[in-house]
Amino acid sequence: MASVELKSVTKSYGTLEVLHGVDLSLQAGEFVVFVGPSGCGKSTLLRMIAGLEDITSGELTIDGAPMNDVLPAKRGVSMVFQSYALYPHMTVYENMAFGLEQAKLSKDQIKTRVREAADMLQITPYLDRKPRALSGGQRQRVAIGRAITRQPRVFLFDEPLSNLDAALRGDTRIEIARLHKRLEDTTMIYVTHDQVEAMTLADRIVVLNGGHVEQVGAPMELYERPASQFVAGFIGSPRMNFVEGHEAESRGAATYGIRPEHVDISRDSGTWHGTVTFFEALGADTFIHVATQNAGTVVARVPGFERYRVDETVYLTPQAERGHLFDKTGRPVVPA
Repeated sequence: MASVELKSVTKSYGTLEVLHGVDLSLQAGEFVVFVGPSGCGKSTLLRMIAGLEDITSGELTIDGAPMNDVLPAKRGVSMVFQSYALYPHMTVYENMAFGLEQAKLSKDQIKTRVREAADMLQITPYLDRKPRALSGGQRQRVAIGRAITRQPRVFLFDEPLSNLDAALRGDTRIEIARLHKRLEDTTMIYVTHDQVEAMTLADRIVVLNGGHVEQVGAPMELYERPASQFVAGFIGSPRMNFVEGHEAESRGAATYGIRPEHVDISRDSGTWHGTVTFFEALGADTFIHVATQNAGTVVARVPGFERYRVDETVYLTPQAERGHLFDKTGRPVVPA
């Protein structure tokens, strides 16, 4: 097992600083997910842990050992890339064995490790195939298997499912969750922009914004107790409704936040009166977009069997105990 520690880590490209004094302590055996908008620095941070990017200042340690100047191959980490990065002229077996051959392991050791990883990921039938004969999901499992064979202390995943269709993403996400349970001694760090991946895979989520760490916590902690308006708007799909003006001021805040699932909708009465402008029917759920007179456009989540029409008049009532209050700086308002 390996802990990962980052102390005041920065990254600059010339005069442009893209990571600003990052402090993180990742526990051994933990599954940590980095999330944030494009350009926030999450992939750069992952590559710095891998040794693929230099650290401008600060310190990275793995199991207490300084890593800033250690070569990637000597850090005890394995990385799974978005693009699979498989050798097209090699078979699956040869792709998975290549790194072990470079490390001068014996043929028997290589065979054992490759077979164990292939069995774990259910890709044994494909060991003699070339990557072009595999589906996207199978190729990604080969890439993961190649990382497993190295028996790393730390697994790094850089948006590994983004090239897959929705069904394959779901299946492969489950495979990664199972892998973490089977390799419980291995620390895993995972970069994604996908809410579902972050919420379902992570022991803890690190939310990054503009090169800064906004909040670190368990998925439901971030969902229920966001440390900023940015986190509140980023965690949860669809995003939290934000209401300003009199409706927020009457609650003692600059901005009032309420999630779509915490807005009740009625045709008879409610706090906000408005008109349906759009609806998204997704099967189990429907998202109703309502232009209100007092709160602007508000989205409400309702069961899929409920039916509303565009231009229909409705009433919305936010669940009082589920609201979030933010001040002008986007930080939570502490009740008096």
